[in-house]
Amino acid sequence: MTRPPSLSSASSPDDLYSLRRRPLLDRLLDRGFRTLTMLLAGLVATLLLGILITVFSGAREAIASFGLGFLTSSGWDPVNNTYGAFTAIYGTLVSSLLALVLAVPLGVGTAIFITEDIIPRPAREAIGLMVELLAAIPSVVLGLWAIFVMEPALRPALQLLHRLLGWFPLFSSQPQGPGMAPAILILVVMILPIITAISRDALLQVPIELRLGAYGVGTTRWGAIFNIILPAAISAIIGGVMLALGRAMGETMAVTMIIGNSLNFSPSLLAPGNTISSMLANQFGEADGIQVSALMYAALILMVLTFTVNVAAQWIVRRLSLRY
Repeated sequence: MTRPPSLSSASSPDDLYSLRRRPLLDRLLDRGFRTLTMLLAGLVATLLLGILITVFSGAREAIASFGLGFLTSSGWDPVNNTYGAFTAIYGTLVSSLLALVLAVPLGVGTAIFITEDIIPRPAREAIGLMVELLAAIPSVVLGLWAIFVMEPALRPALQLLHRLLGWFPLFSSQPQGPGMAPAILILVVMILPIITAISRDALLQVPIELRLGAYGVGTTRWGAIFNIILPAAISAIIGGVMLALGRAMGETMAVTMIIGNSLNFSPSLLAPGNTISSMLANQFGEADGIQVSALMYAALILMVLTFTVNVAAQWIVRRLSLRY
């Protein structure tokens, strides 16, 4: 094995010049890379700040007119210029959180299934590929599928749920078509690939020594999964879950097509509802006057919600990383 030449062993002035120049080139490249990275990071921060300033500037009139009552009022009447976003906020939070409740066990369970040696490897790889391809389907296609296939097939089950639990406010409405429940299920389909892919990668990064050590002390496969592997990967899994929550809160096209877009507040999951994103998509093109400012106010609320989700995700991941 040859050793790199040193200054004392250089055979010509050209070799001495190249050896002296190499550290200088390395420093210049390192400085240029850091400068370029800082410029790009600053550009992203400037773009985000510009978007926030633009939305806040457009929402100032509505903030001055409606104040915090905009968050608790459910009336939306462009004729009389009275606006409240409680219906859309309720629909955004409820649909996203319930979709997450359904998608997390399914996504993490699928990730465990395709990373463990339960079925032959080709079958596991095929399942993983199909889950990843699900993320490549455009949201408008999923919305059409929800309208023409999922909702008609789901309606008998929702009607049975209403007959059995109609006394409960969440199921008090008679399902007639598009509504909150189909929107929740289509959100499950849309965020499932995110949770599954990130959870799978996190589980695959767990060192094999932890698994072998668990088997060495006599634990079972499921004992190793729940007591060793999942705790070791929990911070990355939580990060993926929070990323999926942000995706669900901001989804527009598929939810707009299936949620019913009703501005009348109803706590029932079987009734038509609304989200902030779907309200913006439906009304912004025809809005004018203070209605534009009210929609900007709603957009600002959505930005605050997603920002809160991201901050909470960072805090949870950091705490879990320190714990494990």
